[in-house]
Amino acid sequence: MSQTQIDNLQGSGPTWAANFPKAAMLRKLIRSKELSFIMEAHNGLSARIVEEAGFEAIWASGLSISAALGVRDSNEASWTQVLEVLEFMCDATRIPILVDGDTGFGNFNNMRRLVRKLEQRGIGGVCIEDKLFPKTNSFINGTSQPLADIEEFCGRIQAGKDAQRYDEFVVVARVEAFIAGWGLSEALKRAEAYRKAGADAILIHSAKRNPSEILEFKREWGDRLPVVIVPTKYYTTSTDVFREQGFSAVIWANHMMRACITAMQDTAKVIFSEQSLVNVEDRVAPIAEVFRLQGADELEEAEKIYLPQSAKLTRAIILGAAHGPEMGQLTDARPKCMLDVAGAPVLAHIVETYRAAGVKDIVVIRGWKKAAVNLEGVKYCDNDDEQEPSEAYSLFKAITELDGPCITSYGDVLFKKYIPLELMDVEADFAVIVDTNWRESRNRERNAEYVTCSKAYSKHANNQDVSRKNISEDIPPKLIDGEWMGFLKTSPAGTQFLRELLVQLCEQGPQAKPLQMVDVLSEIIKAGKEIRVVYTAGNWLDIDRVEDVLAGSSFR
Repeated sequence: MSQTQIDNLQGSGPTWAANFPKAAMLRKLIRSKELSFIMEAHNGLSARIVEEAGFEAIWASGLSISAALGVRDSNEASWTQVLEVLEFMCDATRIPILVDGDTGFGNFNNMRRLVRKLEQRGIGGVCIEDKLFPKTNSFINGTSQPLADIEEFCGRIQAGKDAQRYDEFVVVARVEAFIAGWGLSEALKRAEAYRKAGADAILIHSAKRNPSEILEFKREWGDRLPVVIVPTKYYTTSTDVFREQGFSAVIWANHMMRACITAMQDTAKVIFSEQSLVNVEDRVAPIAEVFRLQGADELEEAEKIYLPQSAKLTRAIILGAAHGPEMGQLTDARPKCMLDVAGAPVLAHIVETYRAAGVKDIVVIRGWKKAAVNLEGVKYCDNDDEQEPSEAYSLFKAITELDGPCITSYGDVLFKKYIPLELMDVEADFAVIVDTNWRESRNRERNAEYVTCSKAYSKHANNQDVSRKNISEDIPPKLIDGEWMGFLKTSPAGTQFLRELLVQLCEQGPQAKPLQMVDVLSEIIKAGKEIRVVYTAGNWLDIDRVEDVLAGSSFR
């Protein structure tokens, strides 16, 4: 909030509090001679969307909050449960919230406690209706609903006003006389009593499909207090009519909730009937939009400020540029990393597993048919080499993303989440994970990178002082200690060395020295660097053949 905005708000009096600006904003809006519009929200996400749409205030609808919780609008959600929802809404927004406080959730004592708790959470105001607790929604048999005793309801208003710490907090009295069928004189009688009890505004409600009752009330009432309306039933009336008659604010009371119900019903119906997301994905918000509304970018920036370098989060670099011609027609229009396994692309499974292990910062290097690699919530770098891409050159194309602790892995290898967890625990500049079940890969007659280590696997040589000495497809079986699984973990220092090495190997272009990742590892060893080995047994799947795509379903 700018200093100019703060100065403008301070016109409400000397007790305006710097720690309570939202109530001052709401009071200013209610008292304004200009017609204002207040939009319904029912959780933190919808509240943020309302603010982004440009509304000046939020209506925290009791109907919508109860619906979102899956209960009836009859005080089935306790006031403390509603309060928890309101806290998230207030934290997510900078504009004031006017709470639908039903009947005050009880008598004068409940009202006092409600106001205190709302103020503590920075809520701008509350609206209470002159009905009995527990309430029933006004549009359900409204004429048969009893109204509260006027004197008793005035006590609720007065108790709420006496309980508030800040003069700016707004208490709106909602008159239900028209809903109950008691007519204009009763509506005016109640409104005047509530004004004298200390209400800051009157909300006059009607279930008619035209605004005749509302307009008649306003003509008789004049400007004794600001008047708020909820044109849910008489929605075809032009807002110019309300503006001309001097109403203070219009509440659009439940349309965010009703809109999301329709969207969710349609989406669920399509997915259930088609057993596919194909005809839904383009009609719903992308995951990136969810992250944006949640403020993911702010958290990422805050991590850069507040996390010490030693605690910097690990980044995953996924090599997803390969064509995969061995898959035949399956990869004519998409790369191997986007082959469908168990209802989702291979890459989607990899990203999900990394996230489950706490690795949220993920970079994917695309190449063949890169437009088909379109997962949300990851960063992309592109290797546009027209030939089958060199793995080393692909990693070189993402050199600006090589920063801090990293795990580099293939885009066609499924794995369990303990694998990155094990690697992140290793305190070494370079670490790899090696499968001791290497004989199974030989039985499958596929390409594999076998390794010789300083110590063979044993219960005493898991990841302690075990370094890799050699890697090749042609190591004699008696010298094989395991199969490299395609993972390279580097510390910040190791990542810096890897960057410098890639520049040496790849700066002349993709065809100058078309190296694979095993060649990069060999160069690291030649440079005298130790590569720490973590032994494991199975729990990964290299998608090398069509049969592997089918095997992936049971692996997941």
